[in-house]
Amino acid sequence: MSQFLLWAPNAKTVDLELSGTRIPMVAGARGYWRVDAPTAKAGDDYAFFLDGQGPLPDPRSPYQPLGVHGRSRLVDHAAFRWSDRRWQPPPLSSAVIYELHVGTFTPEGTFDSAIARLDHLTELGVTHAELMPVVEFPGQRGWGYDGVDLYAPHHAYGGPDGLKRLVDACHARGLAVLLDVVYNHLGPDGNYLGRFGPYFSRSHSITWGEAINFDGPGSEQVRRFFIDNALMWLRDYHIDGLRLDAVHAIFDISATHFLEQLASEVEVLSAKLGRHLALIAESDLNDPRVVRPRENGGYGINAQWSDDFHHALHAAFTGEREGYYQDFGLLAHIAKALKGAFVYDGCYSEHRGRFHGRPATGLSGHRFVGFFQNHDQVGNRAQGDRASALLTPGRLKAAAALVMTGPFIPLIFQGEEWGASSPFLFFTDHSEPTLAAAVREGRCREFETFGWQAEEVPDPQAEDTFLRSQLDWKEAHSGWHAELLAWWKDLIRLRRCASELTDGRMDRIEAAFDEDAKWLRVTRGSITVTINLGSRPARVALGYTDQPTLLLASDRSIAPGNGEIELPPDSVAIVSRPA
Repeated sequence: MSQFLLWAPNAKTVDLELSGTRIPMVAGARGYWRVDAPTAKAGDDYAFFLDGQGPLPDPRSPYQPLGVHGRSRLVDHAAFRWSDRRWQPPPLSSAVIYELHVGTFTPEGTFDSAIARLDHLTELGVTHAELMPVVEFPGQRGWGYDGVDLYAPHHAYGGPDGLKRLVDACHARGLAVLLDVVYNHLGPDGNYLGRFGPYFSRSHSITWGEAINFDGPGSEQVRRFFIDNALMWLRDYHIDGLRLDAVHAIFDISATHFLEQLASEVEVLSAKLGRHLALIAESDLNDPRVVRPRENGGYGINAQWSDDFHHALHAAFTGEREGYYQDFGLLAHIAKALKGAFVYDGCYSEHRGRFHGRPATGLSGHRFVGFFQNHDQVGNRAQGDRASALLTPGRLKAAAALVMTGPFIPLIFQGEEWGASSPFLFFTDHSEPTLAAAVREGRCREFETFGWQAEEVPDPQAEDTFLRSQLDWKEAHSGWHAELLAWWKDLIRLRRCASELTDGRMDRIEAAFDEDAKWLRVTRGSITVTINLGSRPARVALGYTDQPTLLLASDRSIAPGNGEIELPPDSVAIVSRPA
């Protein structure tokens, strides 16, 4: 810790403040400043002064114990005693991912309190716990997508050691850990990066603020900042993979795209550590280049979220057609998503008013993450209502069956497995009044076009909005919640036992449907999933004359006959054809 290094190419003078003492730094090549501080040790607080202005937290601060505007604190990563020396994460192809928000996963909302609930995940059958962003963001509560100190685990969650204890505890239980990171923008509150250098682009803009400078002057150092951040999580915190938020908002016209460089360097680190590491992208481009191997002209990202699969499920199951759901709603869309990942693969999108996407030809379903709910699809609703507030238990079971028997890597959003009654709302904790008011007013305006009145949209700044979003663990083992939880466990066990269900070859999937009668049949080898979303019973032919074996059914009255099955409304049955 004896040397401090800072990139500040536009500064004329830079001082390091270490434990209250100001120390001038020395200018070096390409905008870097250095100084030796032999007495510096873990736990010391420090900050920087640029041209006499400060104190400013370190852009690479490892810990912000007093929040985004406070001084940084030194951390010795080598001091933590890990117990996972022999740990190796399971491959993504066999993964069941569970997305969780540390602040609402438990009443205490900390890394340490989450440890007490890990056994629930292992009993459910989860293999990968995916944490929503945990970097330092404004205030005590928030989603984390407005983080500004990208190297510092949030102080209210438990800081660096708290995160390490959680990861270590996950590994001890056989759970891999994925971390959601945001490399497309920073939040506005506490964002000092622009004071240090050209971190933001003058050529591109995005919905959430200034785009990151990945291809302009100074972009080499900016790219290094973000890639070093990714490598830090994987190396120093033993994270097993990263979920890259909204990569469609990463603009880069360089010959080597930032995502390709990132994937390449993560691969090098994986070889060095002797541990499998993964990158999963969120992208609405429907561009298979994101997940194609670099050798085939792609970026080499391991997998990406399958938004089209979600949209197809949600629109068909709920009947909603607002916003991007305008492009969906038919059972044919579900069938197409299952067989090709992208519904919009070069065809015309009414919502976008243009042709969209490209076929995912030749790609495995294991390149995509499939889900019925996630933080965005719940939290970006006006009242944060989950599918459990919109659908019957039978429809919830049917949606779960399509997720768990599909060709994609399945993802479960916290509480989905028992139909949690708590909403997941959008919440923030900005201390600056003008910004707080802007967030509050912006949230209301966002939903005015959909007919919502301002008083109907929960105030993101209100503490109650956050508290309402916390999971109620008591309900998980009572009534229909317990029945749904048992259904999810059965589905995951079935997926583990049936090789057809872990086969990523989408071209082997057979799908049939009746849009009028509202039934869907999906066949994967010897296993067939049948669903009735209609208001009347449906008799579905299985495509063969043998007597099938009933594996799972959402309704006890379901009993398959020779080559067919009769389904009551809002039901699902999974059968197996005799060998």
